[in-house]
Amino acid sequence: MTIQSRQASDSHSAVPPVERPSAKAHVIKADAEAIAVAEKLAAEFARDASKRDRERIWPKEELDAFSQSGLWSINVPKAYGGPELSYVTLSKVITIISAADPSLGQIPQNHLGVVAAIRTVSDEAQKKLLFAEVLSGTRFGNAFSEFGSKRAADFETKFVDAGDHVVVNGQKFYSSGALLAHLVPIVALDDEGRAWYAIADRGAPGLTVIDDWSSFGQKTTLSGTVLLDNVKVPKTHLVPGYKGYDRPTADGAIFQIIQAAVDLGIAKAAIDETVGFVRTKSRAWIDSGVDHAWQDPYTIQAIGDLRLRTNAAEAVLERAGLAVDRAVADPNEKTVAEAQIAVAESKILTTEIAIIATNKLFELAGTRSTLAEHNLDRHWRNARTHTLHDPVRWKYAILGNYYLNDVNPPLHAWS
Repeated sequence: MTIQSRQASDSHSAVPPVERPSAKAHVIKADAEAIAVAEKLAAEFARDASKRDRERIWPKEELDAFSQSGLWSINVPKAYGGPELSYVTLSKVITIISAADPSLGQIPQNHLGVVAAIRTVSDEAQKKLLFAEVLSGTRFGNAFSEFGSKRAADFETKFVDAGDHVVVNGQKFYSSGALLAHLVPIVALDDEGRAWYAIADRGAPGLTVIDDWSSFGQKTTLSGTVLLDNVKVPKTHLVPGYKGYDRPTADGAIFQIIQAAVDLGIAKAAIDETVGFVRTKSRAWIDSGVDHAWQDPYTIQAIGDLRLRTNAAEAVLERAGLAVDRAVADPNEKTVAEAQIAVAESKILTTEIAIIATNKLFELAGTRSTLAEHNLDRHWRNARTHTLHDPVRWKYAILGNYYLNDVNPPLHAWS
């Protein structure tokens, strides 16, 4: 694929909007097709993943292929022309893509979450309008989080009513996917303090996306600062997101299960790199009495342990997907809490194996695995960065309160 790069001189500059696709996106027909498409794309994405990370090259053509493949519309309901595939399948798709390039795996997270929210809270006219956009290949970015607020859910961005549209003002950060999005859902408060998704055109006057994402991991998630200066958003694109959390719905669990799938993909990639390096490049330890690193009994044990933990995390993630499916089909206090708990359990296990596997890579592969030419540290950097999205220490607290005190998890996008 043609690689497109931003030069250092362009750093921290405003980025112009990207053109919409000229052809309609493919529509996936079945779960097996989604997995097959994901595997084909992953093989292509993996080729230059290290180069993109090393040089912070935007995955523009890869992203176009990804969103045109039909994988970005797999949770659009069948009633509106979508595949409405299982969240088990959706999680597998994200895991497969993330094993190839976790930045590409993370970019559609908020897109898919907003699609789920539209299903939950929008009226019929809005569903028809916005789902048609998604099925055509339109990409949602995000402008949710804010850098200086006291807590993640404290928003200072607001909108005012202006007749057939609203006017949004504020500033956002951690805006994954916004740089190359077609539409940018902005979390903004109304005059009652309720949070809505104001879905603005990426090229709307007053909407500026700045390329200033400087994290040491997940370098090409197309994130950065979003400035909102009297941005007009038609009311047709004003989605009452708060309604997804004023009663039990699966919306929060859906946002979370995608995060868990990204971490599982990072772990799988790190273990594959470890096995490949030990088999071809690592030397046997002087006291081992063996000729090859792959014959070392301690290394053999460690690889077995990593695979076991990964298989356990994958099984729990699948269980979580089934629980989310049940909560989507029949949202009530019981099914939603069960989905939240199952997803929290998967988030704990995928976080832990991502961190363990990316650490063990160097321990088992040896000193030469740290050489810059291999860029294997990208796996640890990606794991360490992405797993910070929401702390697992609070997942343990949610689980303990649920199992010990019959307290359901809170209803928000981080639970």
